[in-house]
Amino acid sequence: MSTSLALRHARHLSTAATASSSSSSSSSSTISVSKAKYKLRSEFDPDKALEIYSSVSGHYTSPLSSRYALDLTVKRLAKSRRFADIENLLDSHKNDPKITQEPFLSTLIRSYGLAHMFENALNTYNQMDDLKTPRSAISFNALLSACNQSGQFERVPKLFDEMPQRHGFSPDKVSYGILVRSYCAVDSPELAIATMRKMEEKGIEITAVTYTTVMSALYKKGKSNEAKGIWNEMVKKGCSPDVAAYNVRLMQAQGEDPENVKGLIEEIVNAGLKPDAISYNYLMTCYCKHGMMDEANMVYVGMEGNGCHPNAATYRTLIYYLCRSGDFGKGYKVFKKSVEVNRIPDFNTLKHLMEGLVKTLRMKDAKGMSRTLKKKFPASFLNAWTKLEDELGFVAAPPSADSETQ
Repeated sequence: MSTSLALRHARHLSTAATASSSSSSSSSSTISVSKAKYKLRSEFDPDKALEIYSSVSGHYTSPLSSRYALDLTVKRLAKSRRFADIENLLDSHKNDPKITQEPFLSTLIRSYGLAHMFENALNTYNQMDDLKTPRSAISFNALLSACNQSGQFERVPKLFDEMPQRHGFSPDKVSYGILVRSYCAVDSPELAIATMRKMEEKGIEITAVTYTTVMSALYKKGKSNEAKGIWNEMVKKGCSPDVAAYNVRLMQAQGEDPENVKGLIEEIVNAGLKPDAISYNYLMTCYCKHGMMDEANMVYVGMEGNGCHPNAATYRTLIYYLCRSGDFGKGYKVFKKSVEVNRIPDFNTLKHLMEGLVKTLRMKDAKGMSRTLKKKFPASFLNAWTKLEDELGFVAAPPSADSETQ
């Protein structure tokens, strides 16, 4: 399906949601929202992603049920710089009767943020009166998030001061948390802490997420003592640290002795929490930095047994350090596993692996890797990949259905 046809289909589904919901059950091309999410996670071609989303966009039951699918579709389009297509897709939803529901419209604002299209997000927010959509902290938080996601952190404080007064609502604890994040993003944790003090004066709850954001910013600025002070304040005030808060401490400790990182993992477990992939990634990275590749591999292999799945960062880190240690064969095996679970690392990591495979004359692996990537990724990625192959003097076999990674 062409991009324009897919977009027309999306607009049709938005404007005729009621009709499409009754007829979709008899259509052989209709899939469930959960199935669409599954397919979108492994689909990197923006046209195909748009087609998948279009097949379900008119008959989901709530904004949250389709938000993930819409987010993935927008990300695929944004990665290919298809901003006009994103605008057409999101604006088509403004014809949907559900546009008068604030959570539905807020999803569109957030999606514009994912694409770094903040002016479109702001325009959508400003259209709420015309669209007869009520305003509250829900849509305001979506707007502030879109601003942060677009990298326009310096605009958040101004919006925070103007919009609630203009439209007659009060910011909530999430709003303040987003404001704190904007200050931290511009390397001003002092302003973030001042905002927390204002929250205390107003009787607004400071969440673990807000404490964690400030603590992370302080660590990154080299202010370890102040960061520890924020941790102690959080605990003293009865705000229980979550795994994300512990992960900030792990981030700081990953350059230290691996035993210190292991101790923090044990502290998470003893607190009745469950370490996640990010937690184990820090431990694995710590081992890698100390040249302890066997121990790093044991962490990787044991993640499933500990009840969490490796993410793209897991595969990226392990492949990078395996390449640094010259173990390109094992690096290729980890790459194949990343393909199986649709957690393929970034281009630079794959570049190191490909260079190593060619350099060590592992041509069968190199050809299998090339075939797989050419089946998985769109032209925007493949242009750079083909250039790399040319630089290596590598002649790839044409794509086939029996890729060695399948």
